[in-house]
Amino acid sequence: MTDHESLVRRSLAGTDAFDERVRAQADRLTAALADGAFDNEAATLGLELEVYALDGEGEDRTLAPIPDDVYDGPADKELGLHNAELNAAPSRFDDDGVAAQAAEIESDLAATRERAREHGLEIVLDAMPAVPPAEGTHAYLDDVDVRGGTEREAGTEGDRPVVVPGGDPDDPVLVARNMRRDPRYGALDNVAVRRAGGEIDFSVPGAETGYRTILFESLATSIQPHVQVPDPTAFPRYHNLATRTLGPLVALAANSPFLPGDCYGDVDDPERLVDETHHELRIAAFEQSMNQGCRKVRVPDDLDEPADALEHVVADDSFAPFLREWIEGEARSASDRASGSTTREQTADPRDGEASAEEAGVETEGQKGGDPTSAAWEFDYKRGTFWRWVRGVAGGTAVDGACDERSLRIEYRPLPTQPTVRDIVGLQMLTAGLLEGLVAADHPLGELPRADAERSFYAAVEDGLDADLAWVTADGERTSDSDAIFAEVFEYARRGLAEQGVDEATRDRYLDPVEARWGTGVTPSAWKKGRVREHLADGADLERALARMQGEYVELSREREHFAEWI
Repeated sequence: MTDHESLVRRSLAGTDAFDERVRAQADRLTAALADGAFDNEAATLGLELEVYALDGEGEDRTLAPIPDDVYDGPADKELGLHNAELNAAPSRFDDDGVAAQAAEIESDLAATRERAREHGLEIVLDAMPAVPPAEGTHAYLDDVDVRGGTEREAGTEGDRPVVVPGGDPDDPVLVARNMRRDPRYGALDNVAVRRAGGEIDFSVPGAETGYRTILFESLATSIQPHVQVPDPTAFPRYHNLATRTLGPLVALAANSPFLPGDCYGDVDDPERLVDETHHELRIAAFEQSMNQGCRKVRVPDDLDEPADALEHVVADDSFAPFLREWIEGEARSASDRASGSTTREQTADPRDGEASAEEAGVETEGQKGGDPTSAAWEFDYKRGTFWRWVRGVAGGTAVDGACDERSLRIEYRPLPTQPTVRDIVGLQMLTAGLLEGLVAADHPLGELPRADAERSFYAAVEDGLDADLAWVTADGERTSDSDAIFAEVFEYARRGLAEQGVDEATRDRYLDPVEARWGTGVTPSAWKKGRVREHLADGADLERALARMQGEYVELSREREHFAEWI
């Protein structure tokens, strides 16, 4: 049995110790919060950016795995072999901090692209590929190895066994071959498949299928702006306002209206599919992959007190629990096996001569949660599976003159990866500036009922800028008038950036191109739909139309400064 398999089985078997530690660690964090340990001097910004790789040229590109040596640069590994993540380190939320965020993303992306091009690959700033891997999308995403177990199969489809994983020695465990070999990813995968009864259904307009793994979620790539709130007492207001902004910001950012072309099969009316497909399929991919027997991925509940950000994590369903020593224990076991010795004296100090988890064959890079330096490892791990579209996080990175490692931040998680770095930073500035502006103005948007904000979000997911959005104006009036809503979105984003010392030229540089989307009515998803319609009208079938659009997107993304230059 491999270390990976044994750790997955251990997680599937469950442990009461996990929830007990999460509770105790949350209590310590709550006490520290009450004692002022999370009070800080100034706000900070951070950013996560997910990308994918394509092989080939023009309309003949295919989704492709990224070789390991590409990750010797600034990129981190992510769920799928074709994914990578870049992170901008936190910086002060001011004009210099904005410049630092943009410069780091630009530099790291260039370095990662250079490494990938040595293998003939292109790193793409996009939210979902419209072209398949060389072997086909279903073959790639559904490629699993069944480890162990007896003939306890839920069913078969040809030579494709559909099994229900489990933690007992006689139960099978699934290993998705195109997923990072991280046992925590593996455990999440097996738990979701077990809850689904052996196969996870995935349904969006024009495509209905099933997978024996959550890996179809890896088709979706996102950006996640982070905003650290220096005053914890204000944190619930920031969090709840962030939820109310989901609809308008997703409508402006939308960029994933299509799956890879081979997912659709024979389509009788491709023009109708283009009309009916949602502007943001990423949301469905993530929610349908993980919401098995519970609603892990969803719009968050409101916070009443700062400590609610901790309590909501504790109360959430525990999903594929892990204990810190399981990872460390596997690493020590590998070290002992390599040295041929397991004497107590030689392992009296558990850190002495310890192999890393990666040296033990246990890959952990890229998995969120479980910071090895944390005194709240299990809490951090569970928070990493607290998949809300807005998430409150306790802890972080120290920034000189702003905060130490003990801070509270908003992670704004529903935004798709954008076509260019300037668009990415523009969405980051729009998000952070809007939250700061709404709070500074004591804007009444928080009076919008959470349920209405949730409906507004899913309306934007489906219909983009044409969505029926919900808002409360500065005068306290309910409105669904998009002109009024987006006027306030950009007004208060600019106000918030100004409050943080971001100068006018910087504000205009990053917000003007995003605002142009509203003025023209064209977002990246709308552009994609339009290009596919044109290729269909020229006689291409759907799969070829999608491939041509994808090729055009890659070239424009690489050559243009920002998306507004395309339209």
